[in-house]
Amino acid sequence: MNRTVLTDLALAPLAGYAGTKLMEPVGAKLYQLESQADREREDAVRPGAPYALAADKTADLLGLNLSDKNKERLSLLFHYGLAIQWAPVYAVLRRRTTLGPASAGLATGAAMSLIADEMMTPALGFSAPNRAYPLSTHVRGFVGHLVFGLGVAATTELGWKLLGRRP
Repeated sequence: MNRTVLTDLALAPLAGYAGTKLMEPVGAKLYQLESQADREREDAVRPGAPYALAADKTADLLGLNLSDKNKERLSLLFHYGLAIQWAPVYAVLRRRTTLGPASAGLATGAAMSLIADEMMTPALGFSAPNRAYPLSTHVRGFVGHLVFGLGVAATTELGWKLLGRRP
């Protein structure tokens, strides 16, 4: 593996974490701005936080009987783990395309929203089917993931600059 790839992989945990930390308050604020009817509809069909459901299903599949504290830890590992695994998409887009930082960041976030949130999460049973949710839920998720992508972009670009690397 060459140094460029190793650098990108080394930056991924920080970039994924930063992107997630930026995304979370945006999603919370957008949720507050939704209509009461939309919030009630979402809350009625939502089986739980997708990363918590992923942790529970994985523990069950492995035959693990986890304490509540360990279930919470595993759910956070799933939450941040997905973000960390997704962060290198940004580096690939910057290195393999002509996209600038903002465009590559937005593309990274949009891809995560569409693939992870809209396709994988319901397919794996970590959420209700997409049609069960109001449109505002999907819009909030999409916008939140755009913010995630921009956070990944800013963190990765700063990391490259500090390390003297170029995309």
